[in-house]
Amino acid sequence: MFWSADADTSAVLLTQSPITLPTAGNLSSDLRDPAARSDDQGEHMLLAAGNQTIRLVRLAGVPPGTPLAALVPLDIDGFDRIEAIDRLLRGLLGRTVPNDRRLTQQQKRRHRFMLQATDGRIDGATYRDIAGVIFGVDRVASEPWKTSALRDATSALVKDGLAMIAGGYRALLRHRRRA
Repeated sequence: MFWSADADTSAVLLTQSPITLPTAGNLSSDLRDPAARSDDQGEHMLLAAGNQTIRLVRLAGVPPGTPLAALVPLDIDGFDRIEAIDRLLRGLLGRTVPNDRRLTQQQKRRHRFMLQATDGRIDGATYRDIAGVIFGVDRVASEPWKTSALRDATSALVKDGLAMIAGGYRALLRHRRRA
């Protein structure tokens, strides 16, 4: 599944290189994906770089085989696009590609718990049962359930998981912003 380029800010947008730029040394010939898929946005490709995958979108109307340039819209997502372009260039040049930093390990763990808690709740599990699976039965039993912080945490996990299922998951496609 490919997300729209406006939703996935880690997608590198490729357009035809301006004629004012030299074409010698353009790395666009290395950008081939036999499994590429086309839609009204353009051709969506995946490039394996080290232990990760970089998503590319050759915009509609750009002829195959022409030298390419990366496009960075001048908006709040520009920094995300620049980071994606940096990862692409490093991959094409055989350098170490840094990991995509959209989610920290703690955020990944919390998202996993959110989905696990929501899945349990949809299947009819009580909040206490869910808390026992996520936090451990002994820890849940160690304090009164009605006033337990684990009860509140479990309720929040289910609530946030339902919000994610209702469309909030799209926020995962965007990079974190520093305040």
